[in-house]
Amino acid sequence: MTIYKITTYKITTPISERDARKLRIGDIVYVSGTIVAMRDRAHQRALEYHKQGKPIPVKIKDAAIYHCGPLAKKKGGKWEVLAAGPTTSMRIEAFEAELIEKLGARMIIGKGGMGASTAKAMVKYGAVYCDFPGGAAVLAALAVKKIVDIKWRDLGLPDALWVLEVEDFGPLTVTIDSHGKNLRDQVMERALKKQTENLNA
Repeated sequence: MTIYKITTYKITTPISERDARKLRIGDIVYVSGTIVAMRDRAHQRALEYHKQGKPIPVKIKDAAIYHCGPLAKKKGGKWEVLAAGPTTSMRIEAFEAELIEKLGARMIIGKGGMGASTAKAMVKYGAVYCDFPGGAAVLAALAVKKIVDIKWRDLGLPDALWVLEVEDFGPLTVTIDSHGKNLRDQVMERALKKQTENLNA
């Protein structure tokens, strides 16, 4: 049975490669500073802009990218986040490895894990994937202290680029690290092994 030494970290953005590489699967992370909420359409546009040499309106390098389309409303002329639960990350698998390689994203936050392409990019370039707790959209919203900016509104608000100022955003669980470890894969392997042992008992 694998025993993990779980450490809790408080990290402030921007996130350095060194900070990302010290994280291991199972670690708990709380993020403060700014995070960028973006889903598949924003990923696709960001990569298209990069290929065309066009400026991207937010800084992706060393950023924490959150797979999320926040539910927000305007109140007194200012946007207020009501809920900010994660989007299923596999929707963005086709774009994430390139975003890490070309634009330097350092931490990806979402739910459900990601595929082999993203995991390989994380090992090569020094990035991590963190799961946000499912069903905790209001908890996420409480950590958002300010909406700094909203870009690419023409994509629709759920798919726009949201720059969010957060404080102790989490708890996040590191499920893919920059050392080739994937917590979900390991849990699945143990479950299948146990199932086989029970069938053969």
